[in-house]
Amino acid sequence: MGRIRVLVVDDHRIFAESLAAALAAEPDVDVSAAGSGPAAQRCLDRAAADNRRYDVLLVDADLGDGPRQASPVLAAQGAAQAPQVAQLAHTPAAAPVALAAVPRIPVESEPVVDGLTLVERVRADYPGTRTVVLAERDDARRAARALQAGASGWVAKDCSLSRLLAVVRGVLRDETHLPPALLTGVLRELTAARRHRTESERLVESLTPREQEVLRCMVAGLGRKAVAERLYLSPHTVRTHMQNVLGKLGVHSTLAAVALARRAGVGPVELLPSAGDVVERRGQLS
Repeated sequence: MGRIRVLVVDDHRIFAESLAAALAAEPDVDVSAAGSGPAAQRCLDRAAADNRRYDVLLVDADLGDGPRQASPVLAAQGAAQAPQVAQLAHTPAAAPVALAAVPRIPVESEPVVDGLTLVERVRADYPGTRTVVLAERDDARRAARALQAGASGWVAKDCSLSRLLAVVRGVLRDETHLPPALLTGVLRELTAARRHRTESERLVESLTPREQEVLRCMVAGLGRKAVAERLYLSPHTVRTHMQNVLGKLGVHSTLAAVALARRAGVGPVELLPSAGDVVERRGQLS
């Protein structure tokens, strides 16, 4: 295995920089730090443009949860790591120079991107990049959600550096890493999620082909009038279909129907260009 490119994403600056500096002391690790989801996205895009993609992202489980004070425990960990990093690197200036090259933009001026959303985006846009979620506490439900979003591991923030490095190298071998104490709970959550998905699939399959088409329009966010125009039906007929969909799915709102449809893997209907867009395009071609 060659050099490993790691991006630490955490809005606790002390923790992020201390962890990045500790990882940078490893001879086969190149590391950067980002203080928010949007900043991490920019790092990923820039690295891809330079053909130097990151291998692993270490993402804060609580990223984007709003303004937070760094906990005394994390601050103490960061302060305690500094002299250890200097000793490991054999040069106190090495780690700060590496981190100084990472641009930082104030979090207040950026849209909020939480940790799981970032994990999902990485899976969709950079499938070769592995993500590991760093958490302050064990939570089987959140760990299961992270795995479903595309994470390859869930690690406690107070674990040892050697443990974290083992996880980083392990996920690059396509391993999945979880704390042993979470295994039973995570498996239970994943099994329940699969059961809910299976039930959702069964309910969707009970719909007629036309009702399924209406449901896909609902998932796309189309209102009754837009669905009527799309399917060449009267608004009254569409209203009847929508009521039938809600009844068969056992829900009481469009929002609940869409959530159930997504659990069943139902995607949105492809949106067609509006009449204005068609006229404009024809004008450009003439």
